[in-house]
Amino acid sequence: MSTVHTQLLTDDASGLLLERSFRLRVVSGPDQGKEHMLDEGTTMVGTHADNDLVLTDATVSRYHLEIRVRRDGIEVRDLDTTNGTKHGGARIGSVVLTGAARLRLGKHSELDVEPVDTSVELGDWSGDRFGDVLGTTQPMMRLFSLLAKAAPTEATILLQGETGTGKEAIAEAVHRNSRRNKGPFVVVDCGSIPHELIASELFGHAKGSFTGAGADKQGLIEAANHGTLFLDEIGELALDLQPQLLRVLDRRQVRRVGETQSVDVDIRVIAATHRDLRAMVKSGQFREDLYYRLAVVATHVPPLRERKADIPALATWFAEKMGRGSFAQSPALIDQLQRHDWPGNVRELRNVVERALSLGDAALADLGDGSMPRPSQPSVSVGDDEPKRASNPDVLELPFKEAKAQLVEAFERDYLSALLARHHGNISRAAAEAGIDRNYIHRLVKKYGLEVDRS
Repeated sequence: MSTVHTQLLTDDASGLLLERSFRLRVVSGPDQGKEHMLDEGTTMVGTHADNDLVLTDATVSRYHLEIRVRRDGIEVRDLDTTNGTKHGGARIGSVVLTGAARLRLGKHSELDVEPVDTSVELGDWSGDRFGDVLGTTQPMMRLFSLLAKAAPTEATILLQGETGTGKEAIAEAVHRNSRRNKGPFVVVDCGSIPHELIASELFGHAKGSFTGAGADKQGLIEAANHGTLFLDEIGELALDLQPQLLRVLDRRQVRRVGETQSVDVDIRVIAATHRDLRAMVKSGQFREDLYYRLAVVATHVPPLRERKADIPALATWFAEKMGRGSFAQSPALIDQLQRHDWPGNVRELRNVVERALSLGDAALADLGDGSMPRPSQPSVSVGDDEPKRASNPDVLELPFKEAKAQLVEAFERDYLSALLARHHGNISRAAAEAGIDRNYIHRLVKKYGLEVDRS
């Protein structure tokens, strides 16, 4: 026995999680008033008694329509009928509907495709984490409840939030709690792949398709087959590549650069962005149809400043995950951490904890809230014939590679912060002054959770 097929989505106006099913209703013609709920699989409409919805209109063909519920909407296909099917006044062969629509069959019958939405009760979340993501505040509890409902489905998810809020960790937690958890979890950072390479990275390429293509290459979309594809910073995807991605989402097929045949892919898509995609749609920087394909279940990941009560638990957890023992938190330290605005969010907090475990209080001085005096410089001159030594003896107790990595990271972050401040966040000018590639600066900005103008 078939069951009514439902989709999970978020309502644009209320932000509530909805369960959507679809109903066919005859609104004109000899069968006016007939209704049929769309089930799993294919629904057939026509005058033959074998159809799921049987009509008596003589201008309708014996097998007139084939309707299939997909993850991104309702696919309606006219079966090469004599009198045709019209949608929006135009005769159609096949169309995908994402909401309410009216279809005209033959000369007399009109059918409405009607979404039937039911609010999903999220319930209270028990526990302090979802996968490898920790949180105890109300915004995180609601986020965890929503993700727990969405994870077992095939719904495409859009995670919206500032840089450093942990969107990749959330996407991986969704994957681990889905039916695809035995398949691959493939990450595509749309902001770090150069434009001239991203088509090849995403879709793959055939040998000889361009200079340097010495062998066939599988793209990242193919690599995610039977698993989850995480499109990080989707707002950075160039406008000319967006139609190709839309076709992949519509057809679940990918075609390598330089090839004519497409390959079927079975993927679940999660996307993330720190940008306002709605504003980008209005300004013509992002395709509206691609936005709606991605934002089936759209949710906001709160910044750390909106969940500061989580800071002590997060700091302790980061220290434990690093295997570096406990992170001593006095009332004064907690007060300092909670008064900081955390522009780099959870990623910035993790970096502060890591540096504090190696460098002590010196690592906390650049939080910039004035609550602690700035410590001495990392090195001091002991005399003309003496070498310079690190001011914090804890660094000297670490293995050489680890000590070097800690100090290089502190240098990179401080240097980059000062460099970008001098150029008011302009990455191109900063790269020119520093003599390094702008893509490398982009990667460092993401690594250290710095907010800059990417325009």
